Amino acid sequence: MRTTATATQDAPNAHRHGSVTPASEQAEERSLTFEGFAYTCRIVHQSAPRTAPLVLLGGSSQNRYSWQGHEKWLSPLCTLVTVDLPGYGSSDFLPARYGMDFLAAAVRHMLVSIGMPQVNLFGGCFGEVVGLRFAQLHPEFVRRIVFCGAAKRLPDLYTDAVPRLSRALERGEIDEAAGGLVRLFMSNPGAGRVRKHAAVARLLQQQFLDQTPEEVRKAVEHNTRLTTHGCYRPLPVPDVPSLVFTGEYDTLCTPQMGRELAATMPSARFTTIKEADHLVTVERRQESSDLIGRFCTDRPIDDLPYCNAVESLRAGPVPAARR
Repeated sequence: MRTTATATQDAPNAHRHGSVTPASEQAEERSLTFEGFAYTCRIVHQSAPRTAPLVLLGGSSQNRYSWQGHEKWLSPLCTLVTVDLPGYGSSDFLPARYGMDFLAAAVRHMLVSIGMPQVNLFGGCFGEVVGLRFAQLHPEFVRRIVFCGAAKRLPDLYTDAVPRLSRALERGEIDEAAGGLVRLFMSNPGAGRVRKHAAVARLLQQQFLDQTPEEVRKAVEHNTRLTTHGCYRPLPVPDVPSLVFTGEYDTLCTPQMGRELAATMPSARFTTIKEADHLVTVERRQESSDLIGRFCTDRPIDDLPYCNAVESLRAGPVPAARR
């Protein structure tokens, strides 16, 4: 579960990529240190929020700028927080002996440092792994949960590919590794119609080819961390409104794997977005933003034209959430 692509990565200047924070909002960056590891978060403030702040934890190759393309739909609703956790983005290298509990503790450290006692939590791909562990260990911070491209077990596709791809990265065979990663994270074109499939494949390929030696080092360490520590512990999940979704043609973390994860959450619903795969938040950026925003502001998510049926996997009624 290494990555999802983004069109606005590694871009401290939003204007470079045509993604501008709304004039009524203010973005700031905070440099933090947790147990000796420096990391950075980005906060887009909303002065008149309709819901609690939204923390966006993305895939391991995403960084704190990767969600700028979603801000036009999400920032009018609430304050947004993105972060390069230790070991990712521009933050300090993190040895693989530090696992998911450490990263979850870093999320808690961030929220305490920036004064956010309760948040809506989004986790996509690897961000779900960290987000779920954070929700399990620090449930008092979580008001709602949204996970995307999620699973409670490492996909066989990933565990089979990791040794080969890691060796290619270590040997500096970036072209070979990039091609393998694109095939891993994107559906086969024959699986079904996926919006922007060719364009996103090119974007993902170029993103991998453009990695610096330090980013490659972090990528190899990430794969070691995930295969060493695993992605799931059967701990209690807070009983808060929860949604799991993915693209209908996700072949990495399949819809069935998403259902399996949702079934472990007391108040979860599940759906798939049409004409998308594992990279749904890139292929259908507006639709995925709309779904996240609707859920976090208690608006209906049934019968949306871009979603398949919403399934209820909870044992009881969804608890009301204060905004």
